[in-house]
Amino acid sequence: MIAHLRGALASSGADHAVIDVNGVGYLVGASAKTLDKLGAVGEQVTIHTEMLVSEDSIRLMGFATADERDWFKLLTSVQGVGAKVALAILSILAPEELRTAVARADSATIARANGVGPKLAQRIVNELKDKAGGLALGGVGATAAPSGGAGADAVSAMLNLGFKPAEASAAVNAASDELGPAATLDALVRLALRKAAK
Repeated sequence: MIAHLRGALASSGADHAVIDVNGVGYLVGASAKTLDKLGAVGEQVTIHTEMLVSEDSIRLMGFATADERDWFKLLTSVQGVGAKVALAILSILAPEELRTAVARADSATIARANGVGPKLAQRIVNELKDKAGGLALGGVGATAAPSGGAGADAVSAMLNLGFKPAEASAAVNAASDELGPAATLDALVRLALRKAAK
């Protein structure tokens, strides 16, 4: 599993970018908001990734923040929402805006995205209103302090291990409070697992 890429931005298109990591160009699908944040060709970038594996392809999706990546995973967990629709939603709504729309059951805001009709927008709101609580850590920029990135990545790791969003968030927050702002991802996940097991 590739969790993130750090390298030079080799090129970008309407819905993708190529990141050159030590001479290997990784093609990553991305939202318009992520592509806007990457900067100019040739600049060094860090991009959070999610690997999508299907019968006939392996694709990397790229995100400016771990928060955006976590929302992509949540969105694609909804029936009828594939990678393309999830990226369309994230192209018009930042994670914080999406979180607010889901919390307020504002399906009209989500329906503004290309390929999202009123019924699908309503389904997204209905299915995510309980799950979205686990993403309460907020957005974490690619240039944010390591503790912020480690916190969001730790929540993501806990979610991947099968914890509910609220449990994962609570355990990581408790671990972060105990370890302080300089905590590494590894230390956070270890302590969060111990706290969740109590």
